[in-house]
Amino acid sequence: MCVIVGFTQKTRGREEVLACLDRAYTRGPDMARVAETASGWLGFRRLSIMGLDERGMQPFALGPDQVVCNGELYGWRRQRAELEQRGYTFRSGSDCELLLPMYREYGLDMFARLDAEFALILYDGEADEYVAARDPIGIRPLFYGCDPDGGILFASEAKQLVGLCEQILPFPPGHYWYRGRFVRYADPARPGLSRSDDMDSSMVCAIAARLLGKPIRTFAIGMDTDAIDLKYARKAAQFIGADHTEVTITRDDVIAALPKVVAALGTWDITTIRASVGMYLCCKAIREATDIRVLLTGEISDELFGYKYTDFAPSPAAFQTEAEKRVEELYMYDVLRADRCISGLSMEARVPFGDLDFVEYVMSVDPALKVNRCGKGKYLLRRAFQSDALLPDEILWREKAAFSDAVGHSMVDDLKEYARAQYSDLAFTRGCAQYQYRPPFTRESLLYRDLFERYYPGQARMIKDFWMPNRAWEGCNVDDPSARALKNYGASGF
Repeated sequence: MCVIVGFTQKTRGREEVLACLDRAYTRGPDMARVAETASGWLGFRRLSIMGLDERGMQPFALGPDQVVCNGELYGWRRQRAELEQRGYTFRSGSDCELLLPMYREYGLDMFARLDAEFALILYDGEADEYVAARDPIGIRPLFYGCDPDGGILFASEAKQLVGLCEQILPFPPGHYWYRGRFVRYADPARPGLSRSDDMDSSMVCAIAARLLGKPIRTFAIGMDTDAIDLKYARKAAQFIGADHTEVTITRDDVIAALPKVVAALGTWDITTIRASVGMYLCCKAIREATDIRVLLTGEISDELFGYKYTDFAPSPAAFQTEAEKRVEELYMYDVLRADRCISGLSMEARVPFGDLDFVEYVMSVDPALKVNRCGKGKYLLRRAFQSDALLPDEILWREKAAFSDAVGHSMVDDLKEYARAQYSDLAFTRGCAQYQYRPPFTRESLLYRDLFERYYPGQARMIKDFWMPNRAWEGCNVDDPSARALKNYGASGF
């Protein structure tokens, strides 16, 4: 991961830009640079993954144009060769050096040509204009706000803009911003308009191991009392011949991590915070014990193929509508969780299920084939890989458990118990009443909202709503986002 900032006016000085960068230091601990434009500033903090020497340091410049990008451009070597044939030369081994030549060649149409996860801010020196853009799913973060003294401020994380902008908003995925307006260039949730649990992660690991042809390193986390997934992760790792590490955590670890997790996430959503505690502690263990800097994760599979609650979808059309909603909102929930937990510990994520061609293909499949008509969630995905023998059937076909549950039911129970101890009945009632936007409705949700407001005062509208099952569906009108609240949870907890 890296950190980017863009100030479209010079109402603030270089030191303020650098301070804005440093608020997200863990995303880019290796090197920092602030560059002046004719009208404003661009800033960059680097986590060196590609083009490791200083020639890969940003901002990149081409004549009067400059760009900063937190991203991974897939297929960039082919695109680079094409640009070299057009007369461009390159100094570094960084994929992001292609961006300015692409802008010269294709203008704002360049974004539809990118197979990438990215957030960028580009300065057009000839026009003295700024362009900002974000990948179609929102895998890489970007936020913006108005500077009270004029102009727009862009930054990788919301915490960088706290105190600088009255209102901080997430940059919409699949859009670019130019001359004060947002333009949608891609919508993978609706093909035709444009181009995490243990089973999903196990599938990613199994494919990676087969492609590499050598053992990979895998990690799993669980509570010390009732970890559900550790035994299954162990079996999957043994099957694919992985170098496997188990991380065990306690109630004290969970409670101690909670403020750090909320501060890193910038959300008050219940299920996002629950799932993030385990992921953050797993990433922390990896960071402390290894030199690994890039992790593969299983996010986005559920949104494409279904959750436990989508078993209750009243029709294929309803399933499809729900999938579109979830894909569009990924950047506020699962993708946000993976990015902040991993980047907060100076590592970087890759999300194979977020491949744009794959997302568009799955979203174009007849939803009648994706609804649960076989008594097994995500049947289509499981069936697609059955003949490859990538995983033992015990893993491939087991009932899914949401990550926060799979770490151990006791983790969520511990969080609820801790929250109950923080508020009397009167304090709970008064606490909920002070929040007009998406008010908390349990002591746990109030605890998370209070922590959020400590770090992001007045910025609750960055998140659209609580992640919950579709309460309009029969069987889904529950008051807790955990799959444990659903009657079809069944064998998921064993």
